[in-house]
Amino acid sequence: MDMKLEVVILPVSDVDRAKGFYVEQLGWRLDADFPINDGYRIVQVTPPGSECSIIFGEGLTRQEPGTLHGLQLTVTDILKAQEELTSCGVEVHGPFRDKTGAFHHAGDTQRVLGLHPERASYGTFAAFKDLDGNEWFLQEVTERAPGR
Repeated sequence: MDMKLEVVILPVSDVDRAKGFYVEQLGWRLDADFPINDGYRIVQVTPPGSECSIIFGEGLTRQEPGTLHGLQLTVTDILKAQEELTSCGVEVHGPFRDKTGAFHHAGDTQRVLGLHPERASYGTFAAFKDLDGNEWFLQEVTERAPGR
């Protein structure tokens, strides 16, 4: 049976401010904005090219705003993605790689600034935060691992 990740719930403090950031500033597609009733609102947005959407709103999660760290967006050109985000007014940290050459550690103590030396697929990252401090990562993937 296929199991596809299609939605991630994002904790935010101000729904309209988050909607402005993701839709107006970043240009993500607005899929839905349902004010169900007082204290319950669902906003769904989708990053360009993604099959997984992000939902935020009111009454959706007990998680505190700004506590989601490690959301990842896969890109084919990390420098171009960084340039696009920067042109939208987003502060992007990186590119960087992990000292181990693997994924990346939590925090930034194991980061080595710059692109992966061979620009190996899966080896280079960048990071940015939304207005609440939820942390997103970009990972450059130019060639998929077998089975992907």
